[in-house]
Amino acid sequence: MLKLSLPTNRQAWLLPAIVFVIAVIVHFLPKPIIDQLIYHRELIAQGEWWRLLTGHFAHTNTNHLLLNLAGLTMLWALHGEHYRHHTYAISITVAALVCSIGMYFLSPDTIRYVGLSGVLHGIFVWGAIKDIHKGWRSGYLLLIGVWAKIAYEQLAGSSADVEKLINARVAIEAHLYGAIGGLLLPLWERVTNRHKPEAESE
Repeated sequence: MLKLSLPTNRQAWLLPAIVFVIAVIVHFLPKPIIDQLIYHRELIAQGEWWRLLTGHFAHTNTNHLLLNLAGLTMLWALHGEHYRHHTYAISITVAALVCSIGMYFLSPDTIRYVGLSGVLHGIFVWGAIKDIHKGWRSGYLLLIGVWAKIAYEQLAGSSADVEKLINARVAIEAHLYGAIGGLLLPLWERVTNRHKPEAESE
């Protein structure tokens, strides 16, 4: 399906805009405050569980922030028609938690992590599946494309140019775990929709 207009209704843009603003605000906070927000494996193990969520809103530098904000905006333009306040909030939360928990238990060498890229991969996968449910063939292309990218990263490693740009290692494991979170979201929607009264179903 060729999309010729942007999703400008409030359900589509409000929460992505809030995520956008939060990321910008966090970026300009004093470093001691940011240090209290980032994903830090050892501190999470000591009980600072909020870092599983808040770490995704911090970034290594301005280039890193701008890259992720561009991705956030692109996904709104691509899939915003699927966004609803509650589903988008849950999608962001699930993708963030699956990403962080995946890194914590499966990638113990990842001590520190910041950035929205893992979450964005989850939102991308979820949006592509929503396209498929709508009968749009482009959803299959997007889903195949994002998983091909993730598979390539796992085999070949990350781009040296991107690492130089953001002044940090690209956490390709976060992309994988975030995308897995995106796969779980349609399952959650299917379960919750089963418990809705018929009058409330789409």
